[in-house]
Amino acid sequence: ARSRTVGELLAPTSPFDKKCGRENWTVAFAPDGSYFAWSQGHRIVKLVPWSQCLNNFLLHGTKNVANSNSTRLSRQNSDSGQKNKPCEHIIDCGDIVWSLAFGSSVPEKQSRCVNIEWHRFKFGQDQLLLATGLNNGRIKIWDVYTGKLLLNLMDHTEVVRDLTFAPDGSLILVSASRDKTLRVWDLKDDGNMMKVLRGHQNWVYGCAFSPDSSVLCSVGASKAVFLWNMDKYSMIRKLEGHHNDVVACEFSPDGALLATASYDTRVYVWDPYIGVILMEFGHLFPPPTPIFAGGANDRWVRSVSFSHDGLHIASLADDKMVRFWRIDEEYPVQVAPLNNGLCCTFSTDGSVLAAGQDGSVYFWATPRQVSSLQHLCRMAIRRVMPTGQVKNLPIPSKVVEFLCYQI
Repeated sequence: ARSRTVGELLAPTSPFDKKCGRENWTVAFAPDGSYFAWSQGHRIVKLVPWSQCLNNFLLHGTKNVANSNSTRLSRQNSDSGQKNKPCEHIIDCGDIVWSLAFGSSVPEKQSRCVNIEWHRFKFGQDQLLLATGLNNGRIKIWDVYTGKLLLNLMDHTEVVRDLTFAPDGSLILVSASRDKTLRVWDLKDDGNMMKVLRGHQNWVYGCAFSPDSSVLCSVGASKAVFLWNMDKYSMIRKLEGHHNDVVACEFSPDGALLATASYDTRVYVWDPYIGVILMEFGHLFPPPTPIFAGGANDRWVRSVSFSHDGLHIASLADDKMVRFWRIDEEYPVQVAPLNNGLCCTFSTDGSVLAAGQDGSVYFWATPRQVSSLQHLCRMAIRRVMPTGQVKNLPIPSKVVEFLCYQI
Protein backbone atom coordinates (compact mmCIF):
# COMPACT_ATOMS: atom_id res chain seq x y z
CA ALA A 1 0.00 0.00 0.00
CA ARG A 2 1.15 3.53 -0.73
CA SER A 3 1.35 5.96 2.19
CA ARG A 4 -0.78 9.11 1.95
CA THR A 5 1.21 12.34 1.65
CA VAL A 6 0.29 14.85 4.37
CA GLY A 7 2.44 17.79 3.24
CA GLU A 8 5.87 19.09 2.41
CA LEU A 9 8.05 22.01 3.49
CA LEU A 10 10.17 23.16 0.57
CA ALA A 11 13.39 25.05 1.18
CA PRO A 12 13.91 28.20 -0.92
CA THR A 13 16.32 27.68 -3.82
CA SER A 14 18.32 30.12 -5.91
CA PRO A 15 19.40 29.49 -9.52
CA PHE A 16 23.04 29.06 -8.49
CA ASP A 17 22.33 26.92 -5.46
CA LYS A 18 24.18 23.65 -5.99
CA LYS A 19 23.04 20.46 -4.28
CA CYS A 20 26.27 20.08 -2.30
CA GLY A 21 25.78 21.63 1.13
CA ARG A 22 21.98 21.50 0.92
CA GLU A 23 21.71 18.01 2.40
CA ASN A 24 19.08 17.73 5.11
CA TRP A 25 20.87 15.52 7.64
CA THR A 26 18.42 15.88 10.48
CA VAL A 27 14.75 16.46 11.39
CA ALA A 28 13.26 16.59 14.90
CA PHE A 29 9.96 17.06 16.76
CA ALA A 30 9.82 18.72 20.20
CA PRO A 31 8.92 16.26 23.01
CA ASP A 32 5.59 18.04 23.61
CA GLY A 33 4.82 18.20 19.87
CA SER A 34 4.86 22.02 19.82
CA TYR A 35 7.70 22.54 17.33
CA PHE A 36 9.29 20.88 14.31
CA ALA A 37 12.88 21.65 13.26
CA TRP A 38 15.05 20.65 10.31
CA SER A 39 18.35 21.59 8.73
CA GLN A 40 17.71 23.44 5.48
CA GLY A 41 21.25 22.91 4.27
CA HIS A 42 24.31 25.13 4.51
CA ARG A 43 24.08 26.73 8.00
CA ILE A 44 20.36 27.24 8.41
CA VAL A 45 17.94 25.53 10.82
CA LYS A 46 14.23 26.23 10.48
CA LEU A 47 11.86 26.03 13.46
CA VAL A 48 8.10 25.97 12.86
CA PRO A 49 5.17 25.52 15.26
CA TRP A 50 3.88 22.05 14.38
CA SER A 51 0.15 22.75 14.84
CA GLN A 52 0.44 25.80 12.56
CA CYS A 53 2.28 23.65 10.04
CA LEU A 54 -0.52 21.03 10.01
CA ASN A 55 -3.16 23.75 9.64
CA ASN A 56 -1.31 25.17 6.63
CA PHE A 57 -1.28 21.71 5.03
CA LEU A 58 -5.05 21.43 5.53
CA LEU A 59 -5.74 24.96 4.23
CA HIS A 60 -3.40 25.14 1.27
CA GLY A 61 -2.97 21.53 0.21
CA THR A 62 0.29 19.71 0.76
CA LYS A 63 2.78 22.29 -0.50
CA ASN A 64 4.06 24.88 1.93
CA VAL A 65 7.11 26.91 0.92
CA ALA A 66 9.22 27.14 4.03
CA ASN A 67 10.24 30.79 3.73
CA SER A 68 6.83 32.19 2.84
CA ASN A 69 6.12 34.12 6.04
CA SER A 70 9.20 33.64 8.17
CA THR A 71 11.19 36.48 9.63
CA ARG A 72 14.73 36.49 10.85
CA LEU A 73 15.02 36.59 14.59
CA SER A 74 15.12 39.87 16.38
CA ARG A 75 17.68 40.05 19.17
CA GLN A 76 15.49 41.40 21.96
CA ASN A 77 14.31 39.13 24.76
CA SER A 78 10.90 37.63 24.35
CA ASP A 79 8.15 38.45 26.78
CA SER A 80 5.87 35.85 28.28
CA GLY A 81 3.24 36.56 25.65
CA GLN A 82 5.56 35.37 22.91
CA LYS A 83 6.09 32.08 24.70
CA ASN A 84 2.38 31.44 24.70
CA LYS A 85 2.22 32.08 20.97
CA PRO A 86 4.77 29.88 19.17
CA CYS A 87 6.72 31.70 16.45
CA GLU A 88 8.47 30.55 13.33
CA HIS A 89 12.25 31.01 13.50
CA ILE A 90 15.23 30.82 11.20
CA ILE A 91 18.52 30.15 13.00
CA ASP A 92 21.91 30.68 11.39
CA CYS A 93 24.24 28.23 13.16
CA GLY A 94 27.46 29.48 11.52
CA ASP A 95 28.42 26.09 10.03
CA ILE A 96 26.84 23.08 8.32
CA VAL A 97 24.31 21.44 10.66
CA TRP A 98 24.55 17.64 11.00
CA SER A 99 22.34 16.96 14.00
CA LEU A 100 19.44 18.38 16.03
CA ALA A 101 17.78 17.48 19.32
CA PHE A 102 15.05 19.06 21.42
CA GLY A 103 15.34 18.99 25.20
CA SER A 104 12.79 20.03 27.82
CA SER A 105 13.43 20.54 31.49
CA VAL A 106 11.78 19.13 34.59
CA PRO A 107 12.83 21.44 37.46
CA GLU A 108 12.41 18.74 40.14
CA LYS A 109 14.86 16.43 38.32
CA GLN A 110 18.05 16.40 40.36
CA SER A 111 21.06 17.70 38.47
CA ARG A 112 24.17 15.55 38.64
CA CYS A 113 26.45 18.57 38.82
CA VAL A 114 28.72 19.28 41.79
CA ASN A 115 28.49 23.05 41.46
CA ILE A 116 25.11 23.88 42.97
CA GLU A 117 25.91 27.40 44.17
CA TRP A 118 25.64 29.44 41.00
CA HIS A 119 24.45 28.94 37.45
CA ARG A 120 23.99 31.24 34.48
CA PHE A 121 20.73 29.53 33.54
CA LYS A 122 17.78 28.49 35.65
CA PHE A 123 15.76 26.17 33.47
CA GLY A 124 12.06 26.22 34.29
CA GLN A 125 9.16 23.93 33.48
CA ASP A 126 8.29 25.80 30.27
CA GLN A 127 11.84 25.72 28.94
CA LEU A 128 12.43 24.18 25.52
CA LEU A 129 15.95 23.93 24.13
CA LEU A 130 17.32 23.04 20.72
CA ALA A 131 20.82 21.56 20.41
CA THR A 132 22.54 21.78 17.01
CA GLY A 133 25.64 19.71 16.16
CA LEU A 134 27.94 21.35 13.62
CA ASN A 135 30.55 20.48 11.03
CA ASN A 136 33.34 22.11 13.06
CA GLY A 137 32.70 19.97 16.16
CA ARG A 138 30.76 22.61 18.09
CA ILE A 139 27.36 22.14 19.70
CA LYS A 140 25.17 25.23 19.99
CA ILE A 141 22.24 25.35 22.41
CA TRP A 142 19.33 27.65 21.54
CA ASP A 143 16.21 28.84 23.38
CA VAL A 144 13.39 27.66 21.09
CA TYR A 145 10.94 30.40 22.16
CA THR A 146 13.30 33.33 21.60
CA GLY A 147 15.85 31.91 19.16
CA LYS A 148 18.68 33.18 21.38
CA LEU A 149 21.99 31.32 21.57
CA LEU A 150 22.48 30.14 25.16
CA LEU A 151 25.59 27.93 25.09
CA ASN A 152 28.45 27.02 22.79
CA LEU A 153 29.96 23.61 23.64
CA MET A 154 33.41 23.10 22.14
CA ASP A 155 35.10 19.82 23.08
CA HIS A 156 34.64 17.70 19.96
CA THR A 157 37.36 17.89 17.31
CA GLU A 158 35.29 16.54 14.38
CA VAL A 159 31.73 16.63 12.97
CA VAL A 160 29.00 16.16 15.61
CA ARG A 161 26.97 13.51 13.80
CA ASP A 162 24.13 12.97 16.29
CA LEU A 163 22.63 14.39 19.49
CA THR A 164 20.13 12.99 21.99
CA PHE A 165 18.66 14.35 25.24
CA ALA A 166 17.79 12.05 28.15
CA PRO A 167 13.97 11.69 28.08
CA ASP A 168 13.68 12.19 31.86
CA GLY A 169 13.90 16.01 31.78
CA SER A 170 17.35 16.13 33.41
CA LEU A 171 18.78 18.04 30.40
CA ILE A 172 21.59 15.51 30.06
CA LEU A 173 22.76 15.69 26.43
CA VAL A 174 24.86 13.06 24.64
CA SER A 175 26.74 13.85 21.42
CA ALA A 176 28.19 11.38 18.89
CA SER A 177 31.09 12.52 16.74
CA ARG A 178 33.48 11.52 14.00
CA ASP A 179 36.27 12.00 16.55
CA LYS A 180 35.31 8.44 17.71
CA THR A 181 33.90 9.59 21.05
CA LEU A 182 30.56 10.20 22.75
CA ARG A 183 30.40 13.10 25.20
CA VAL A 184 27.92 13.62 28.03
CA TRP A 185 26.92 17.20 28.87
CA ASP A 186 24.86 18.58 31.77
CA LEU A 187 22.93 21.62 30.56
CA LYS A 188 21.61 22.28 34.06
CA ASP A 189 25.26 22.87 34.95
CA ASP A 190 25.67 25.44 32.16
CA GLY A 191 26.75 22.82 29.63
CA ASN A 192 29.53 21.29 31.70
CA MET A 193 30.97 18.17 30.01
CA MET A 194 30.64 15.33 32.51
CA LYS A 195 32.09 12.32 30.74
CA VAL A 196 33.75 11.05 27.56
CA LEU A 197 32.60 7.57 26.45
CA ARG A 198 35.36 5.78 24.54
CA GLY A 199 35.05 2.41 22.83
CA HIS A 200 34.39 3.11 19.16
CA GLN A 201 37.41 2.51 16.94
CA ASN A 202 35.96 4.62 14.10
CA TRP A 203 33.36 7.32 13.43
CA VAL A 204 30.29 7.33 15.70
CA TYR A 205 27.16 7.85 13.58
CA GLY A 206 24.32 7.88 16.05
CA CYS A 207 23.12 7.54 19.64
CA ALA A 208 19.77 7.03 21.40
CA PHE A 209 18.56 6.86 25.00
CA SER A 210 16.26 4.17 26.32
CA PRO A 211 12.89 5.58 27.50
CA ASP A 212 13.92 5.42 31.17
CA SER A 213 17.25 7.18 30.40
CA SER A 214 19.27 4.37 32.02
CA VAL A 215 20.80 2.93 28.83
CA LEU A 216 22.41 4.60 25.82
CA CYS A 217 22.90 2.90 22.47
CA SER A 218 25.62 4.17 20.13
CA VAL A 219 26.31 3.01 16.57
CA GLY A 220 29.13 3.65 14.14
CA ALA A 221 31.54 2.49 11.46
CA SER A 222 33.03 -1.04 11.53
CA LYS A 223 29.67 -2.70 12.39
CA ALA A 224 29.71 -1.18 15.89
CA VAL A 225 26.63 -1.25 18.17
CA PHE A 226 27.39 -0.46 21.84
CA LEU A 227 25.14 -0.30 24.90
CA TRP A 228 26.19 1.94 27.81
CA ASN A 229 25.05 2.10 31.44
CA MET A 230 24.33 5.81 31.96
CA ASP A 231 24.41 5.61 35.75
CA LYS A 232 27.99 4.32 35.82
CA TYR A 233 29.06 5.51 32.33
CA SER A 234 30.35 2.03 31.56
CA MET A 235 29.86 -0.22 28.54
CA ILE A 236 27.28 -2.99 29.05
CA ARG A 237 27.84 -5.00 25.87
CA LYS A 238 28.59 -4.87 22.18
CA LEU A 239 25.90 -6.20 19.83
CA GLU A 240 27.28 -8.21 16.91
CA GLY A 241 25.43 -9.15 13.73
CA HIS A 242 25.65 -6.31 11.19
CA HIS A 243 28.00 -6.67 8.20
CA ASN A 244 28.71 -2.99 7.49
CA ASP A 245 28.63 0.46 9.12
CA VAL A 246 25.64 0.98 11.44
CA VAL A 247 24.23 4.47 10.98
CA ALA A 248 21.06 4.83 13.09
CA CYS A 249 19.40 3.38 16.19
CA GLU A 250 16.26 3.86 18.25
CA PHE A 251 14.58 2.16 21.22
CA SER A 252 10.92 1.12 21.24
CA PRO A 253 8.62 3.18 23.51
CA ASP A 254 8.69 0.49 26.23
CA GLY A 255 12.47 0.03 25.99
CA ALA A 256 12.16 -3.70 25.27
CA LEU A 257 13.38 -3.47 21.67
CA LEU A 258 16.20 -1.69 19.85
CA ALA A 259 16.16 -1.03 16.08
CA THR A 260 19.45 -0.47 14.22
CA ALA A 261 19.92 0.48 10.55
CA SER A 262 23.02 -0.36 8.55
CA TYR A 263 24.66 0.02 5.16
CA ASP A 264 24.43 -3.79 4.96
CA THR A 265 20.85 -3.17 3.65
CA ARG A 266 19.20 -4.45 6.85
CA VAL A 267 17.34 -3.15 9.87
CA TYR A 268 17.76 -5.41 12.88
CA VAL A 269 15.43 -5.40 15.89
CA TRP A 270 17.27 -6.57 19.02
CA ASP A 271 16.45 -7.52 22.57
CA PRO A 272 19.00 -5.12 24.11
CA TYR A 273 18.98 -6.94 27.47
CA ILE A 274 20.34 -10.21 26.10
CA GLY A 275 21.85 -9.03 22.78
CA VAL A 276 19.73 -11.28 20.54
CA ILE A 277 18.36 -10.33 17.09
CA LEU A 278 14.58 -10.83 17.16
CA MET A 279 13.67 -9.52 13.70
CA GLU A 280 15.39 -8.67 10.42
CA PHE A 281 13.93 -6.27 7.85
CA GLY A 282 15.78 -6.62 4.53
CA HIS A 283 15.92 -3.97 1.79
CA LEU A 284 17.56 -6.17 -0.88
CA PHE A 285 16.42 -9.60 -2.06
CA PRO A 286 18.18 -11.92 -1.89
CA PRO A 287 20.13 -10.25 0.95
CA PRO A 288 23.82 -9.67 0.22
CA THR A 289 26.25 -12.22 1.67
CA PRO A 290 28.60 -10.81 4.35
CA ILE A 291 31.51 -10.55 1.92
CA PHE A 292 29.45 -8.37 -0.45
CA ALA A 293 27.48 -6.48 2.21
CA GLY A 294 29.40 -3.28 1.53
CA GLY A 295 28.77 -3.39 -2.22
CA ALA A 296 25.02 -2.90 -2.47
CA ASN A 297 25.23 0.85 -2.04
CA ASP A 298 21.96 1.51 -3.86
CA ARG A 299 20.17 -0.15 -0.92
CA TRP A 300 22.04 1.37 2.04
CA VAL A 301 19.63 2.04 4.91
CA ARG A 302 20.08 5.63 6.11
CA SER A 303 17.63 6.03 8.98
CA VAL A 304 15.23 4.15 11.24
CA SER A 305 12.48 5.35 13.59
CA PHE A 306 10.16 3.61 16.07
CA SER A 307 6.51 4.68 16.27
CA HIS A 308 4.98 5.54 19.64
CA ASP A 309 2.53 2.61 19.28
CA GLY A 310 5.46 0.16 19.60
CA LEU A 311 4.17 -1.77 16.57
CA HIS A 312 5.58 0.13 13.59
CA ILE A 313 9.08 0.98 12.38
CA ALA A 314 9.95 3.33 9.51
CA SER A 315 13.11 2.93 7.46
CA LEU A 316 14.62 5.06 4.73
CA ALA A 317 17.02 3.62 2.14
CA ASP A 318 19.01 4.69 -0.92
CA ASP A 319 16.64 2.82 -3.24
CA LYS A 320 14.36 5.92 -3.15
CA MET A 321 11.81 4.34 -0.82
CA VAL A 322 10.44 4.95 2.67
CA ARG A 323 9.08 1.76 4.21
CA PHE A 324 6.71 1.20 7.13
CA TRP A 325 7.11 -2.18 8.84
CA ARG A 326 5.10 -3.97 11.50
CA ILE A 327 7.25 -5.70 14.09
CA ASP A 328 5.35 -8.96 13.57
CA GLU A 329 5.38 -9.01 9.73
CA GLU A 330 8.17 -9.80 7.30
CA TYR A 331 7.26 -7.33 4.54
CA PRO A 332 6.48 -3.58 4.61
CA VAL A 333 2.84 -2.68 5.25
CA GLN A 334 3.19 0.67 3.43
CA VAL A 335 5.77 2.37 1.19
CA ALA A 336 6.36 5.86 -0.17
CA PRO A 337 8.79 7.26 -2.79
CA LEU A 338 11.59 9.63 -1.75
CA ASN A 339 14.79 10.54 -3.63
CA ASN A 340 18.00 11.28 -1.70
CA GLY A 341 16.36 10.81 1.70
CA LEU A 342 18.79 10.99 4.63
CA CYS A 343 16.75 11.08 7.85
CA CYS A 344 13.28 10.29 9.17
CA THR A 345 11.40 10.53 12.44
CA PHE A 346 7.85 10.00 13.73
CA SER A 347 5.90 12.92 15.15
CA THR A 348 5.36 12.97 18.91
CA ASP A 349 1.88 11.44 18.61
CA GLY A 350 3.03 8.97 15.95
CA SER A 351 0.48 10.07 13.33
CA VAL A 352 3.00 11.53 10.85
CA LEU A 353 6.44 10.54 9.56
CA ALA A 354 8.81 13.36 8.54
CA ALA A 355 11.71 12.66 6.17
CA GLY A 356 14.41 15.09 5.04
CA GLN A 357 15.82 15.45 1.54
CA ASP A 358 18.01 18.20 -0.01
CA GLY A 359 16.93 20.91 2.44
CA SER A 360 13.20 20.11 2.20
CA VAL A 361 10.93 17.89 4.33
CA TYR A 362 8.14 15.52 3.30
CA PHE A 363 5.39 14.20 5.59
CA TRP A 364 3.32 11.01 5.32
CA ALA A 365 0.39 9.65 7.29
CA THR A 366 1.59 6.59 9.19
CA PRO A 367 -0.19 3.20 9.29
CA ARG A 368 -2.81 3.45 12.01
CA GLN A 369 -4.52 0.65 13.84
CA VAL A 370 -5.92 0.14 17.30
CA SER A 371 -3.38 -1.75 19.39
CA SER A 372 -4.62 -4.99 20.91
CA LEU A 373 -5.11 -5.18 24.65
CA GLN A 374 -2.43 -7.89 24.68
CA HIS A 375 0.11 -5.56 23.10
CA LEU A 376 -0.78 -2.67 25.44
CA CYS A 377 -0.35 -4.98 28.44
CA ARG A 378 2.99 -6.19 27.03
CA MET A 379 4.24 -2.60 26.67
CA ALA A 380 3.08 -1.72 30.21
CA ILE A 381 4.95 -4.71 31.67
CA ARG A 382 8.09 -4.20 29.58
CA ARG A 383 8.37 -0.56 30.63
CA VAL A 384 9.26 -1.73 34.12
CA MET A 385 10.65 -5.26 33.65
CA PRO A 386 13.81 -6.28 31.75
CA THR A 387 13.93 -9.57 29.84
CA GLY A 388 15.61 -11.49 32.69
CA GLN A 389 12.81 -10.68 35.14
CA VAL A 390 10.10 -11.54 32.61
CA LYS A 391 11.65 -14.97 32.01
CA ASN A 392 11.50 -15.69 35.76
CA LEU A 393 7.77 -14.97 36.02
CA PRO A 394 5.64 -18.01 37.01
CA ILE A 395 3.53 -17.87 33.83
CA PRO A 396 3.13 -20.15 30.76
CA SER A 397 6.07 -20.24 28.38
CA LYS A 398 3.97 -18.93 25.44
CA VAL A 399 3.10 -15.83 27.46
CA VAL A 400 6.77 -15.34 28.32
CA GLU A 401 7.65 -15.57 24.62
CA PHE A 402 4.99 -12.99 23.77
CA LEU A 403 6.19 -10.62 26.49
CA CYS A 404 9.76 -11.01 25.16
CA TYR A 405 8.58 -10.21 21.59
CA GLN A 406 9.60 -13.68 20.43
CA ILE A 407 6.19 -14.48 18.91
